[in-house]
Amino acid sequence: MANECLCNAASCLIFPCSGAADVGAIADQAARRLTRKGVGRMYCLAGIGGRVSGIIKTTEAASVILAISGCELDCAKRCLESAGFSGFKHFRVTDLGIKKGASPPTDERVERVMEEARRLLTDADLKDEKGRR
Repeated sequence: MANECLCNAASCLIFPCSGAADVGAIADQAARRLTRKGVGRMYCLAGIGGRVSGIIKTTEAASVILAISGCELDCAKRCLESAGFSGFKHFRVTDLGIKKGASPPTDERVERVMEEARRLLTDADLKDEKGRR
């Protein structure tokens, strides 16, 4: 499908872990592919952590926010919460049976993460939830 939009891509922001571990690479690649498919828009988690005003304002205006953490450290979730965001969707790559430190970012693993993101975004789109400060 050329465009799999589950919500307005401009108002659906995806914040993946892009950490050094393999599960961070999987989250990052999944968010990039979801963006290319029009499912949502990958956005800058470092900008949230750095409290970059334009990134904060754009995130405040989003109708749906999805955080994809790589592991149980929940870095993506914690960055958003530290910046005052709540009510957003969140999941961990490791909760999908992908083991940190033993899971190179294969197409199959990236697709598994994309499927979970699609599921959560479909639920969010139906409920019209907002992740606002």
